[in-house]
Amino acid sequence: CLGSHVDKLLRHALIDRIFHWVMAGSVLVLLGTAFFPILGLDFPWVTAHWISGLVLTGAVLFHMVRALFWQDLKTMWIGLDDLRNLAALIRWNFRLSSTPPGKPGKYSLAQKLIHHVMTLVVLLVVVTGIFMLAKIDIPWLERNPYLFEESTWGVIYVVHDLTAMCLITLVMVHIYFAVRPEKLLFMRSMLLGWITRREYLDHHDPQRWKVSDGV
Repeated sequence: CLGSHVDKLLRHALIDRIFHWVMAGSVLVLLGTAFFPILGLDFPWVTAHWISGLVLTGAVLFHMVRALFWQDLKTMWIGLDDLRNLAALIRWNFRLSSTPPGKPGKYSLAQKLIHHVMTLVVLLVVVTGIFMLAKIDIPWLERNPYLFEESTWGVIYVVHDLTAMCLITLVMVHIYFAVRPEKLLFMRSMLLGWITRREYLDHHDPQRWKVSDGV
């Protein structure tokens, strides 16, 4: 029974890692093909851009279905415990209290916040990008630049470009915290799929993130 539970955890961890790196790769290709031409690097970027956009769309849809039916959404909810820990962290940093803040569950408040912001930004990028497919030639879709009025196209382009700029910022923040020495255990977990029990106890509250008995 314990062995099957461990196998299930490892399988979910592998799927999470594959999703993470597929999404990361598609986002980096999208940003590169969007902004390198603006900087003067001339190459046939359109095809790579819309293909990577479809890959990102598929990854997002897969994650949404998986999160709704096979994952625990509560691990990503911002609850009272997160807000209490934030208040305790502020008091502790300003030396207003000698009691250090408690440990988070599976995800810290910062991780939840960047996840929610990234979710909103990526959804806006994906939806506006899908609309913009009507303006280019792709194999299975007839080009129709008159799908929307000119003013509507303007809104779509503005939202798409602004969220793309936000995405650059989020990627930079994500990479910065991923490579900080004290955060390298999370980088390793996204590469190899595990952290040690000592790291689990040092960085997470077992009462808020119950992995399994005996693991």
